[in-house]
Amino acid sequence: MRFCGFKGSTLVDYPDRVSSILFVPECNLRCPFCQNWRIVIEPEGPFLSEDEALDILGKRCRFINSVVITGGEPTYQEGLPKFLKRLKEKCFSVKLDTNGMRPDVLGECLALVDYVAMDIKTAPGRYGEMGGSSEALIESVGLLLAKGEDYEFRCTVVPGLVDEGAVLEMGRAVSGARRFAFQQFVSGDTLDPGFREVKPFGRGVIKGFGELMESYVDEVILRI
Repeated sequence: MRFCGFKGSTLVDYPDRVSSILFVPECNLRCPFCQNWRIVIEPEGPFLSEDEALDILGKRCRFINSVVITGGEPTYQEGLPKFLKRLKEKCFSVKLDTNGMRPDVLGECLALVDYVAMDIKTAPGRYGEMGGSSEALIESVGLLLAKGEDYEFRCTVVPGLVDEGAVLEMGRAVSGARRFAFQQFVSGDTLDPGFREVKPFGRGVIKGFGELMESYVDEVILRI
C-alpha cells in the first residue's frame, strides 16, 4: 500500500478514541460532492510506504493507540488486508472507512479491524450515478450485519442526493443495523463544481431524517 496523507491525532474520527489517520489515494466512485477529490483523481506524491507509515505510528504510540484508514477508498488498494494485519501485530486498534464497493476485500478485512464506518451515499438505486453498484453495496451491508463487529453506517446529507424517499430506501437496506449516523454536508471545493454553492440542509431537516431512520436501526447519531 501507499499513503498520500497522515494526520497525527484526531478526537472525532474514531468514536471514544484518540487516533492517527492514514489517507490512501484513489477511489472507485466519483461522488459529485467529494471534497477529497484531488487524492481520488489527481494523487500526487511524495507517498508514504507501509514501512514509513508504521515507523511514524510507532513513534507516536505513547500518545495514540488507534489508527483510522480512510481515503480515497482503502479497499481499492490490493494490499489492505496485509497492512491491517501489520497494524494489529503492533497492537493498534483499527478503524476502516469504506464505501462498500469491494465486498470481497471488506470480507477479508473484518477480522482485522475493530470498527468499520461504511458510507451510504444515497438511495441504493442511484449508485450508478456515481459509478457504483447497488448490488455491491447491499452485499457489504449484509457482511456488517452478519459479522456484528462494531460498526456504523453513515450518510452525508447532500441536497439533491438525499431526501425523505432516499432515507427510507437506505433504512430498508440497513434494517436491523446497530448504528446510523447523519453528517452535515459542507459546500466548498467539491468534485462537481455544481455542488460548490449548494446550500446545506437546516438542522430541522436532518433531525427529521434521523426520526425516519429510527424505525430501522438501534441508534441514530446526528453530526450536525
